[in-house]
Amino acid sequence: MENTDSFIEGLPKVELHLHIEGSLEPELMFALAQRNKVDIPFKSVEEVRKAYNFSNLQDFLDIYYQGMGVLQKGQDFYDLTWAYLERCKADNVLHTEIFFDPQGHTERGISFETVLNGITRALEDGEKKLGISSKLIMSFLRHLSENDAFKTLEQAIPYKDKIVGVGLDSSEKGHPPSKFERVFARAREEGFLIVAHAGEEGPPEYVWEALDKLKVDRIDHGNRSLEDDKLVTRLAGEDMALTVCPLSNLKLCVVKDMKDHPLKKMLSLGLKATVNSDDPAYFGGYMNDNYKAVTHALGLEEQDLLTLARNSVEASFLGDAEKKALLQKIDAYALESDQSCNTPTKKSTPAAGTDKKKNNP
Repeated sequence: MENTDSFIEGLPKVELHLHIEGSLEPELMFALAQRNKVDIPFKSVEEVRKAYNFSNLQDFLDIYYQGMGVLQKGQDFYDLTWAYLERCKADNVLHTEIFFDPQGHTERGISFETVLNGITRALEDGEKKLGISSKLIMSFLRHLSENDAFKTLEQAIPYKDKIVGVGLDSSEKGHPPSKFERVFARAREEGFLIVAHAGEEGPPEYVWEALDKLKVDRIDHGNRSLEDDKLVTRLAGEDMALTVCPLSNLKLCVVKDMKDHPLKKMLSLGLKATVNSDDPAYFGGYMNDNYKAVTHALGLEEQDLLTLARNSVEASFLGDAEKKALLQKIDAYALESDQSCNTPTKKSTPAAGTDKKKNNP
């Protein structure tokens, strides 16, 4: 797998499913807690890291929201986002479309503008200094009320130049997409693109609702879509992208073993599956880690990896010219890799003054 790992590391990538709050590494959480004099129930980075071990979505969300408490000022959100962008650079991620959860901050008394400005300043610097383009998606917390979501949408409307879309995340069970149908209708009227988490822990019916009631442009996760043949046919027919998160699925026991992950089956069924890291600080890996984990478990080949990379570009919210430029980079990488593999090894020549025939017995 060494050659495959090298191929993954060099592959130009796009990430479409990343919660910026979920990239809060234990070291940064501890540092921000000290900087902002925020009490957290951990005495060391090691204790924070141990708390990142959990077995289901709710346990994860408990520590996830607890971690948010250290994010107080614009500089905190800048530092959080910049640290993630540096990981993108290391993993050869050329474009990223990240989620942020304003309700997780405004309910703590942190202003919408403080959160937004800190994140967007880092994203702008990421493009200037690291060459990483980006889009920002605001997510509603589905365990909160429809009214709360409407209030958050109103806060976002003046910043449509900085926020490209709206999404739906947090606890899926018991909170179907239809709960927010009117909010998303208003968001579409305002020109926002639409995404939603569906079919991770929730049933295939939630994916149908995301398509029909929210009218999504992308499905986040979508694993359980495979339980419904008609749904699979529709997703494939509409070329609807699924932003799949392998290590997240394993950590949250959506799959018990990576060898059981549905990603390869998704590709074989003609679904536009993509690979993403979700909440990498909590789930054990950024983009290259996710690509490698699923590749090793499922025996993915280079052509599968190229398909996944191209799917991510095509499913992104970039313009046609930007997509074309990224696809050309992937194609150039594929050609370079193919040529490298097919370069014949030069035969060694006998040293001067030697004669093979004379050395034969």
